[in-house]
Amino acid sequence: MENLGIIMLNIYQHKKVFITGHTGFKGSWLTAFFDHLGVKTQGYSLAPETIPNHYDLLNKNDAGSFANILDKEKLNAAVSAAQPAIIFHLAAQALVRPSYIDPVNTYETNVMGTLNVLEAARKCKSVKAVVLITTDKVYENREWQKPYAETDRLGGYDMYSSSKACCEILINSYRNSFFNIAAYGQSHEVLIASVRAGNVIGGGDWSVDRLLPDIAIAAAQNKKVQIRNPLSVRPWQHVLDCLYGYLLVGARLLNGENNFAESWNFSPYSSEAKNVQEVASIAKMSWSDIDISFGQAPDNFHEAGLLILDNSKAVHKLGWNPVWNTTKAIEKTVEWYKNFYQDNKVLTGSNIAEYLKLAQS
Repeated sequence: MENLGIIMLNIYQHKKVFITGHTGFKGSWLTAFFDHLGVKTQGYSLAPETIPNHYDLLNKNDAGSFANILDKEKLNAAVSAAQPAIIFHLAAQALVRPSYIDPVNTYETNVMGTLNVLEAARKCKSVKAVVLITTDKVYENREWQKPYAETDRLGGYDMYSSSKACCEILINSYRNSFFNIAAYGQSHEVLIASVRAGNVIGGGDWSVDRLLPDIAIAAAQNKKVQIRNPLSVRPWQHVLDCLYGYLLVGARLLNGENNFAESWNFSPYSSEAKNVQEVASIAKMSWSDIDISFGQAPDNFHEAGLLILDNSKAVHKLGWNPVWNTTKAIEKTVEWYKNFYQDNKVLTGSNIAEYLKLAQS
C-alpha cells in the first residue's frame, strides 16, 4: 500500500514545473526525479561548469535555458513562457570556501538571485507555489550538540552561510509582504516555503572541495587523497532524501495547504551524524582502491566543526522520513562513482527507482 507521501506526489501530474539551477548537482537530480515521475520540467541555469557533469550524463533533451539568475529580463521571460504552477529555486553559489574568495558574487547570486526569482513568481499568474532551497548552514552555529530547529536563530559565520541566512529573511519578508498566509485565497494564490539541508551526497557531483567526489576521483586515478578536518561532524544525507522532502513540501503547497508555507529542515536523525574520518572509512569499505590521508586545510578559512539539524518537524508534520541512513547514503554514492569510473554506467535512474520503492513500503 502506498504511503501518503508517495500519493501526494501525484499532484505534480499535468503540472508545469520550473527549476532554477537545473544543471547543478541537486538540480539535475531533481530533474531526473521528475522524469521518473513522468513530469516534464523547464530549467533555468548557467551551463554546467565541469566535465564530466551529471546534467550532461543524463542525456536530457529538455527545453531549459542557459542564463544567469541575475539577468532579470531573461528570467522573467523564461518564467512567463513556461507558465509553471510551481518553481523550485536551486540556483546558487553553493560552496563555503569560494565564498571567501569572491564574497560579492556569492551575495549577488544567492540573495539577489533569490529576489529575482520571487519577483518573477509574483509577476507570473500561473505560479501557485515556490520552494526555495537554502542550507543547513543558515543557523547561528554555536557548535553544540543540540540539533538546530527551524525556529532557532539565523546567523552564518562565513559568507556563503550568511548569504543564505539573508535569503531566509528575504523569503519571510516576501511571505509577509506579498504572499501573506492570512490573505491566501483572497488577495493572492501563492504559497512559498524554504527548505534547509546540507552535506548532501550522491553520484554526479564534481564540484570543488566535496569529500566523496574528491575521494572517488583519486581512487579512479589510483592516487591518495588528503582529506582536511577529519573530526568535523555533519548530517550526511543522500540527495534523494532531501529532494523527496522538497517534493513533499511542494505538493502540499500546490494542494493549497497554507500551513506548510514555512521553513523546513531535512536531515538524517541526529544520531546518524558522522565525522569526516568515519565517512571516509565507510567509503573505503565500498571501494578498496580508495587511499586516504588526513590533514588540515592549507588556508585559514573557518569551517564549522559541528552542525546537526532537528528533522522532527518534517517527520511529524510532513510525514517525511530518511529512506537511506547515512551509511547506506555513503555506500550508494561510492557505488555510483565506482560504476561510472570503472564501467561508464550512470546509476541515477536505478537509484531513483530503488529509492521510491523503499519510500512507498
